[in-house]
Amino acid sequence: MPNSQFPIPNSQYPIPMSPYYVFFTRNILPQPNVASLVQVAHSANAAANLGLPAVLVYLRKGWTALNPVDLLHPFQPRKPDETLAKIYNIQENLKVADLPMPWPIDLWDNKWTSSSTIVSKYYLPIHLRKSTQIVHSRDWNFVKAAIKNGIPAIYEQHHHENKKFEPEIVRNSLFQIAVTVADTVRESMMQNGMPPEKVIMLHNGFNHLFFARQTAASQNWRQQLLTDGRQHLAVYAGGLYPFKGVDMLVDVAEELPGVQFAIAGGTESQVTAYQKLAKSQQVNNIKFLGYLPQNQLASLLQAADVLTHPHCWTEAATFTSPLKFFDYMASGTPIVATEIPSLREFKSGNIAATWCEPDNPYQFAQSIQSSLIKYPRKVEGYAETLDFVKQFSWENRIEKILSYVDEQVRSQLLT
Repeated sequence: MPNSQFPIPNSQYPIPMSPYYVFFTRNILPQPNVASLVQVAHSANAAANLGLPAVLVYLRKGWTALNPVDLLHPFQPRKPDETLAKIYNIQENLKVADLPMPWPIDLWDNKWTSSSTIVSKYYLPIHLRKSTQIVHSRDWNFVKAAIKNGIPAIYEQHHHENKKFEPEIVRNSLFQIAVTVADTVRESMMQNGMPPEKVIMLHNGFNHLFFARQTAASQNWRQQLLTDGRQHLAVYAGGLYPFKGVDMLVDVAEELPGVQFAIAGGTESQVTAYQKLAKSQQVNNIKFLGYLPQNQLASLLQAADVLTHPHCWTEAATFTSPLKFFDYMASGTPIVATEIPSLREFKSGNIAATWCEPDNPYQFAQSIQSSLIKYPRKVEGYAETLDFVKQFSWENRIEKILSYVDEQVRSQLLT
């Protein structure tokens, strides 16, 4: 149920003059290959798309952080620059603010010179508090600092963490709700002291850019990638890690020499390592494209005959809520996925998908062949998948989260 039983006392916590909805990450942006930061950026962007005064707050380091004017007036919400907007597909409504962290902050592992301390003890109480209505963060220290400074807070935790939640924080009326993406993580959070009524499970969302049809760009990808007489394109997009099944995809490509594989994502060193792996196995029908900005990735997913989700059976498989799976669905392209626990519920969904057991390259290859027959490529995408995924928009997710927030706080965000 929404958290309306925890009213916020007006006399103690006056309403800010400019009631911003602050999304905070203690990271430098942009970092294109970090999924958690994509999630934060898309959440903030969705809140802005709903007409809320959302601000994405992050850190700035380097020479530009030494500007004394910025240190005195660090919280200056503005439109994102072109690079940041392009990498995260940020629309025009979202504002951003980067808090300067000059040298030697974070240079040593010391409490008093850490960015967490600077944010919690200086920036938040002095510069953000007066203009912040609510904060939303995966940074527990920031959430605690917000509560202590009289600011309502939403906390997100997407992985198992070995930390105890302080009762004076989680039972405080200002602590609105904790959000996770897996029931297993919700259970561990409750074991660590999170009240059951204060934590909910919600899936991640999809980027609207992947939903819009990009016919011409998709055709360009097919012309570029389909060589040596191959007619079918299988695509993987995501992190280049063994537990995500990328190693297995090299074996799958070896089993299907007539199918062209394209792998998007990863750092330069990861791409080089996997290129060497494919070459050592004499697999010639797999191309590693490296990191692609959101607009290019969206058209690549729509260009494919099949999208691959080969996640292995690991501990991460019990709690991961892969961002790319939702973008896969938003593309309308048929999917071949392994039946890991965190995706099992989608097996009964009305989507164009083929499922198989994890860690079995031969069965995965067979599933790709079956998908190519059962779900021939449609330029317009499969309608059932596109209809099904609509419920997982980032905007819908933000609306559900805010339904647990005190009514008075919500009303102030909309004024």
